[in-house]
Amino acid sequence: MNLRPDSPETAATGSRLPEQELAEAIHLALVERRRSDPRGHEDMLSAIVAEVEEQAGILSGQAREALVERVMREASGLGPLEVLLEDESVQEVMVIGGGQVFVERGGRIEEVPVCFEDENQLRNTIERILAPLGRRVDELSPMADARLPDGSRVNVVIPPLAVDGPAVSIRRFPASRPDPEALVTLGTLTRSQAERLEQAVRERRSILISGGTGSGKTTLLNALASFIDPTERIVTIEDAAELHLGQPHVVRLESRPPSIEGRGEVTIRDLLRNALRMRPDRIVIGEVRGPEALDLLTALNTGHDGALSTVHSSSATDALNRIEVLSLMAGIGLPLEVISAQLRRGIDMVAHISRQADGSRRVTGIEEVGQ
Repeated sequence: MNLRPDSPETAATGSRLPEQELAEAIHLALVERRRSDPRGHEDMLSAIVAEVEEQAGILSGQAREALVERVMREASGLGPLEVLLEDESVQEVMVIGGGQVFVERGGRIEEVPVCFEDENQLRNTIERILAPLGRRVDELSPMADARLPDGSRVNVVIPPLAVDGPAVSIRRFPASRPDPEALVTLGTLTRSQAERLEQAVRERRSILISGGTGSGKTTLLNALASFIDPTERIVTIEDAAELHLGQPHVVRLESRPPSIEGRGEVTIRDLLRNALRMRPDRIVIGEVRGPEALDLLTALNTGHDGALSTVHSSSATDALNRIEVLSLMAGIGLPLEVISAQLRRGIDMVAHISRQADGSRRVTGIEEVGQ
């Protein structure tokens, strides 16, 4: 797959170009070839990398390897973010306009000396994330959610909504989550709290986990779900599949956003309603954040006890109030008194978890819900 002498690709990849320009030129060559023939991307990439190695004779062996790695990263990966995503200690990556990149490690946010060369490089990375999923961002749709192949959740906001340039957030999910014993060791749970929650799960009491963003709600939910009897049929419902349960009989359901044309959306509420027809022994909902709250309360009051879920709130009391407000969003005209009665009969316990100033997570309270 040779370049023609008179082609812009060859002109751009002359053997006397500096490393950065050479890498950019080879990347552009790949983009142009991919547009003309979207198939065989890997073959094209291999061919162009071979040409890079051949035409980069002015570089030392080590520099040549670095250039090849860079071209491959720019062409098929996430550019400068690749090195961050290879670091298992990084829990979240946040990009602001390409010039600033922050990461979260151990519950603390810190700026890292990694950045994109310009906004165009960041835009190309965003396109590589969204294109395989049939999503895009533009002035008409300046926000998008997506997921990387490893399950990491991506949120993108571009101008004019993002004033300082495209903003990208990548939230990573560990391949495995701490079990209850590990949470006790970490100090997230005390021994007595772990034993109390274990007893509640085994007694099929319905538990709501509350907390703020990044407080560890899903990690605690995953740990509590491990107490469910392995003979039970579990149906999990999530926006992004984060839970990793060890029981043998688990059905995992994941919501789906609308397509570019605005069709095909499947909400948490849709999945919850369908899950009730799947003969579940336990329903585990990653997070209640909309009108599905009313369907959950209805299920808990009609024999589907022992459910586990999370909700965003600043305290256990606020969690119950939030469930009431979310239930009202269903818009079917039920008075608040009826919803409150359903809540008191359906939810048995609220466990509140908080992120401390040092980045650690702690279960700061377990409250019984009075009848």
